[in-house]
Amino acid sequence: MKSPVLVGAALLTLVSFGAASAQEGAKEMLAPKVTISPVDWTAAAAALKDAGDGTPAEQFARLNAISEKRLPGIAKSSVPVLLPIDLDALKADVEKPDAKTSDKYFGPFHPTQYFLPGPAGYSGTYLLDIGGGPFKVSYKKKPIEIEFTGAAFTYDLDGPSHAEVFTPKDKDLVAQFPGIRRILHEAHVRYAFERFGVPYILSIQCYDRRPSSKFLSCREADPIAESFLKRLQLAGGTPQTIAEPKLDLTRPEAKSDFTYYAPGDLIPGSGYKKQPGTADYHVYAMMRFPIANAPAYVKSQSFMPWGDCYRTGHNGRIGRKDSPYSCKVNGLPLTFNESAPVNFNYPWRDNFCEYRDFLVGQCASGRGHQGQDIRPANCVMTNEGSDRCEPYHHTIAAARDGLIWRLKGNLAAYLVLNNANEFVRLRYLHMNPDFMDAEGLLTGRQVSEGEIIGKVATWGDYESGTSYHLHFNMQVVTKLGWVWVNPYMSLVLAYEKMIKGRGTELKEGDPLPPVPDKPPVILNPSIAGAAAAANGTAAQTEKPKAKTIIEKVRKKIRRYRRKPRTETDE
Repeated sequence: MKSPVLVGAALLTLVSFGAASAQEGAKEMLAPKVTISPVDWTAAAAALKDAGDGTPAEQFARLNAISEKRLPGIAKSSVPVLLPIDLDALKADVEKPDAKTSDKYFGPFHPTQYFLPGPAGYSGTYLLDIGGGPFKVSYKKKPIEIEFTGAAFTYDLDGPSHAEVFTPKDKDLVAQFPGIRRILHEAHVRYAFERFGVPYILSIQCYDRRPSSKFLSCREADPIAESFLKRLQLAGGTPQTIAEPKLDLTRPEAKSDFTYYAPGDLIPGSGYKKQPGTADYHVYAMMRFPIANAPAYVKSQSFMPWGDCYRTGHNGRIGRKDSPYSCKVNGLPLTFNESAPVNFNYPWRDNFCEYRDFLVGQCASGRGHQGQDIRPANCVMTNEGSDRCEPYHHTIAAARDGLIWRLKGNLAAYLVLNNANEFVRLRYLHMNPDFMDAEGLLTGRQVSEGEIIGKVATWGDYESGTSYHLHFNMQVVTKLGWVWVNPYMSLVLAYEKMIKGRGTELKEGDPLPPVPDKPPVILNPSIAGAAAAANGTAAQTEKPKAKTIIEKVRKKIRRYRRKPRTETDE
């Protein structure tokens, strides 16, 4: 049987190609490319109803004074704010106490605490009652969430998008919003148009399939989107200069032992249907690293030791501690032990376009992983007989000042950034949703960079439903709306700043660093040892219990994998 250290060394050796300088040919980090919106505030002011005389700034100031009663901070928006609001009714009730809280001004669409105006524009969400309110839908699981965004600048992305673009069938809608497009992209239906020089995008998570009680179909989402758009009115904003976003990509000068493979360089064969990754060197946000303390490791959870090879098949047995196996896609030797040192050591490796069923426009195949899996410093196990890491031993930090977007019970927590240099969303996955609910990590909460917002866990659809790691995503707003981008280089820069040392990028032909032995932390080291000292049968006495636990986990995983999976917002 191969030890975890030897298996890890073999895994690295099989992907090396010889000797060369690590930094030869290494590319520099890139700032994102953006398009500034040419906002026409004069045209927006001319479109106001009963705005009175004065400059656009004066007219919108009067409008903000009314809208602020129900939507605090609306004046911070650098673009004209369109909302599905009955302004006449709000104006009539502006002095009434319930004007600050009532949803009656928005028809069937209930505004949430996620309304974030700022230098980059604004974004907000609205809920429909379970069952769709006045709309006929089969989906009954949760309220339907509608997101609406107006952008002061949009990100121009390289590579494919895989978006499907149509002209809406509703002729009245097309007449009201000339140039409007209906877009199916990354498990959402989006309606995108421009007005006053500003791109606006409505988005509803849905699936392009038959109606179901478990998933909202896009054909059921369309009437909801159309009704929302037809209710839009100008509600606020303030004329201001929109400057070109600037990111400081200065890297530490001091050297470190941190090494990482180039973006797009996946574990061989691990891309969707063996498609390659995307070599995206852009840094999309200046942020703090999301694991609170170093060291930490961006690593595949499916194609490294203890990984399940994610629906690609494997050779050898999975389920017995330290048993050797390999994924069929590449044959690299693995061991069934989550604490294998190669899982908790450098180098990092990009897994953004790794094999998953999720829709990802920036991946060559149109499908991938959506983000990066990050392991914390080490693995903590219950006893020597364990094969997996225990949750809740390392903390997670807010990567930036921003607003939390998360409904109660959801698996994912978004952190939304709206400032002069970034219009970005960061998504955290695998924290326990019950803990997040109890700790108030819910829509509307403002957090500060570095604030501890949770602990690294193993939550999939249930406790211990995945490995011990944080899944971290990033979205930016484009003319298609919010889309997934690779956070890999943003994480590299954030990590370098945290450890105060520059990393070394590895290329084909570079000599690979050895894998140091890094044993797990054992919480109860005496359990197996005492049993072994008593009769020398510790492994035997532990096996039946371990076998029972493993079989239970396998049954849950089988049920989990039979479920259609496209995205994990819920």
